[in-house]
Amino acid sequence: MITVLAGGTGSIKLVRGLAAHTSDLNVVCNVGDNLWMYDMYICPDIDTTVYGLADLLDRDKGWGIRKDSFNFLRQMEAFGEETWFRIGDRDAATHLMRTNMLKNGKNLSDITRWMCGRFAINVNVMPATDSNVETIISTKKGDMHIQEYWVKHRGREPVTGIRYEGAERARPNPEVSRAIQDSKVVVIAPGNPLTSIGPMLKMQSIRKDLSRARSKTIAVSPIVGNKAVSGPAAQYMEAAGIEVSALGVAKMYAHACSSIVVDTKDKALVNKLSNIDMKVHAARIVMRNRQAENALAAFVLKQAR
Repeated sequence: MITVLAGGTGSIKLVRGLAAHTSDLNVVCNVGDNLWMYDMYICPDIDTTVYGLADLLDRDKGWGIRKDSFNFLRQMEAFGEETWFRIGDRDAATHLMRTNMLKNGKNLSDITRWMCGRFAINVNVMPATDSNVETIISTKKGDMHIQEYWVKHRGREPVTGIRYEGAERARPNPEVSRAIQDSKVVVIAPGNPLTSIGPMLKMQSIRKDLSRARSKTIAVSPIVGNKAVSGPAAQYMEAAGIEVSALGVAKMYAHACSSIVVDTKDKALVNKLSNIDMKVHAARIVMRNRQAENALAAFVLKQAR
């Protein structure tokens, strides 16, 4: 059994690669960017994972359903509503079903399991918690939900702080704890370390589970040189006072994993990383196609075992 912690558009590529090697796979998804919009509960990271595994994901955008239409959104715009969060028509059906099931007493874990069944996904996708957790970005113009900051405002305002509301008191997800404990290998995917992986590491239960499983946990850096492979990871790391490098990522994860995969361009960091009691493996971590996804996943599993 393999368990991977995933979040954001940077993680799904490795998740797909791992799924190509084993069906005995658990994917623990970030919930810090979940939000309510138009009275629908939207779970971007869960949906990206499910769509990606179901081969429905719009790979050009990295989110949403491929070739989706946007009639719903156009009509909302005609009604004078804000439409900065791009919800496709088929995507909206996912959010409506989830919202109705929540209102009928189902929890997010149950709903996600049901969704995987409807999409014929054999992988076990689960939320990090069924509790409400929100990643909040602080700027000089005030606090914003992570989606509002990055999508609506396009990340233009300098970041002055990041916090995870509800993470410390989030109820443990028993499935997540069992998955981490029972897995032969635990992988931290190359998502944004602060806004995709960070909310999960802030949850007490997951933090404790990973500290116990440290010897079998391996991370993949989302940073090459001093730049993020994709997204605003570098911007957030700078705001948090963390060195924008694979070394900075390794220090963040030092309590949770004993190995890290860095890009071949960062081989020079090997000696520095050994100083924090972490094994370092170098590979090509930029995944531009399925072949690269499968190759990196195979490399990660080989090094972890």
